[in-house]
Amino acid sequence: MSEIAYVRGDATVPLGKGVKVIAHVCNDIGGWGKGFVLAISRRWPEPEAAYRAWHRERARNDFGLGAAQFVQVERYVWVANLVGQRGIRTGSKGVPVRYEAIDAALGLLAGKAAELGASVHMPRIGCGLAGGKWSRVEPLVMERLVKSGIAVTVYDHGG
Repeated sequence: MSEIAYVRGDATVPLGKGVKVIAHVCNDIGGWGKGFVLAISRRWPEPEAAYRAWHRERARNDFGLGAAQFVQVERYVWVANLVGQRGIRTGSKGVPVRYEAIDAALGLLAGKAAELGASVHMPRIGCGLAGGKWSRVEPLVMERLVKSGIAVTVYDHGG
């Protein structure tokens, strides 16, 4: 079984050949304006527009914790909006990350990546503003993606 590849760099500039899906975690309240989404929006307007429309029309679609939305941004590049955090603030119910929702969304991502024959590229999802721990997220990525034969690269920003 292969492992996750860890590299220094920008997940919005995914390495390698072939079709690539850039995965990141979104919240369930329609907020898009802090964290990794800003890097995505600097490169492509479509993921934010699609996410906002998906949230706005949530009464008529599958938007919610554990859902995934796939937006093609270039011929060989897709962005996966994974709804894996409840709200945006740490409060009495703890941090916003929802591991079970990330797990469910990763299952949907695995299906899409397999369908596209794509590799998956991501920052340490759920571990920034969502407040999650990579020690809890990494096993989900291994189980849902790596064990399914999908190549995964995790990007750590900075020098």
